Amino acid sequence: MTETESNIRIFATCDIGREALELLRARGYEVEVYDQLEPPPKSLIIEKVRAGIDGLITTLRDPIDREIFEAGKGTLKVVAQNAVGFDNINRADANEYKVPFTNTPEVLTEATAEFALLMLGAVARKLYPSEQLVRENCWGAWHPYLPFLGDEVTGKTVGVIGMGRIGQAFVKKAVGFDVNLLCYDPALTPADFLTGVREEMDLRYRNGFSPGRQTIRMTSFEEALSGSDFVSLHVPLIQEGKFSTFHLINEKTLRMMRPTAYLLNTSRGPVVDEAALAKALKNRVIAGAALDVFEREPLPQDSPLRDPELLDRVRLFHHFASGGRITRLSTDPKRGMAGRCVQSLIDVLEARGNLASLPAIVNKEAFR
Repeated sequence: MTETESNIRIFATCDIGREALELLRARGYEVEVYDQLEPPPKSLIIEKVRAGIDGLITTLRDPIDREIFEAGKGTLKVVAQNAVGFDNINRADANEYKVPFTNTPEVLTEATAEFALLMLGAVARKLYPSEQLVRENCWGAWHPYLPFLGDEVTGKTVGVIGMGRIGQAFVKKAVGFDVNLLCYDPALTPADFLTGVREEMDLRYRNGFSPGRQTIRMTSFEEALSGSDFVSLHVPLIQEGKFSTFHLINEKTLRMMRPTAYLLNTSRGPVVDEAALAKALKNRVIAGAALDVFEREPLPQDSPLRDPELLDRVRLFHHFASGGRITRLSTDPKRGMAGRCVQSLIDVLEARGNLASLPAIVNKEAFR
């Protein structure tokens, strides 16, 4: 252990996993953790940063902006975000104060894609209304189609909006349901991936695993919406510009979807205009929706999505897509968010060369 390492001080705004935090202590770091369920007040974060910490471990709940960076001027060396997204971190402010920040990409790809597929099945096959019927002792005589029926997934068409890592992982899992896939991405056409999926689909058909030959192709945004039975969102939140995804799903685009279609969102809450979605669901413009992220989190008590009238066709989850034990807590930086978070923090604090060369840093442009 070097003298520098033994003097390093870290403040974590959340207990991201005791075993991962112990890795820092084992290196001689002094680690303080805010161990309450609710996020710490911003004033407390400022206080800790002003006290001279070297590293700040954050989550999406924490607003990290000029006030934070000014408080840590000359002492704060890294902000390590325990999430893939970093909408809460003001990139321009971080760059101005020359503070690198990191995130935890890739380790939650499979868990998020898996959850999106499970959400799809839950809302389409009406799992919650069925369980509610049993739990409330309202299950009477068996009937072929009353009190309700769900919609099968097998053989349907799924629209995938966003073909990055999670979108592609979702596609790979959806192939097992023998669906056709309409994919849209404004900036990416993964030709080799599409070829591989087609080969997989053909193999399933030739071996009798699939009753028909399924298809996958890139298409326009409009066709992906209008031609799909399920639309799954896997895009980053881009607030403005040509490729803005803010309220990508709105009153106009919802009307492009089929009245029998379902919307799924595991990307970012503001990608969906929730007021427009609630209205569309109430007016049966689409059949249902399942959401794991929201414009405001936690979901406000007065959100129109909480309308009891929508209970049978809307599934609401607590930003839980990456909520698997291994994905959240593993100390292996190739498997767990906690492991990736602390390793990226260590990489920055103990870097001996140019910070721009470190793969963990998001805002590399500030150090070139």
